Amino acid sequence: MVGMATPTTLLLLHGFTNTGAGWDEVIADLGESYRPLAPDLRGHGRAADARPVTLSAVIGDLAALAPGPCHLCGYSMGGRVALHVAFAWRERVGRVVLIGASPGIADPVARDQRRHADERLAEELAGLTIGQFAARWARTPVLADQPPAVLAAVHADRLRNTPAGLAAALRGLGTGALPSLWGRLHALTVPVDLIVGERDAKFRATAEAMADALPAARVRVVPGAGHAVHLEDPRAVARIIAGGAPR
Repeated sequence: MVGMATPTTLLLLHGFTNTGAGWDEVIADLGESYRPLAPDLRGHGRAADARPVTLSAVIGDLAALAPGPCHLCGYSMGGRVALHVAFAWRERVGRVVLIGASPGIADPVARDQRRHADERLAEELAGLTIGQFAARWARTPVLADQPPAVLAAVHADRLRNTPAGLAAALRGLGTGALPSLWGRLHALTVPVDLIVGERDAKFRATAEAMADALPAARVRVVPGAGHAVHLEDPRAVARIIAGGAPR
């Protein structure tokens, strides 16, 4: 129709152990201002067998999926990847939305310790079924207080993965594997929305620190929500995203 704006491409990047299907309810509430794309990242879901699982390979996949201007939205691991993508695609990213995310671990010693911890977990995955690991991961402190309905939906989503794929993702995209971006945040000049749940004290503090470092950021606290805000209150996340849609 003449006069209708072209929808903005929106890349939605899921967290570790999740898949692109975790964005379904957010997408349902977005409306027509965006063209949402929610791929399974390497090591997860339909891309569980894709190798290598590296940041550069993932960025290549995303570039093939969305070759033009876009906005980025990422949760947890996907948020960390989204930040790296934003720096790699400076000229074509118009906005970044991060949910329960961080720029990585600034201290090299702590980052190396995390890398070794992730490697140990990756090795343990070889002896577990995906069901066993999914149940174990659900007890991670920042995830353990999710509402029962969310826990059930996330568990079903995690079962779309494989132990080998998740092990590869830990080694290639884990917090210890990727370099810290704390020292570069001042150079990211596009608008950034930092979404955190009211109950997620750890990442609320991280979001506040990030907002101090980013030139154009705002922290958006969603009442009653925990770490996975897009799963607990998808409408709130959709409203925040849509609030930055072209008019």
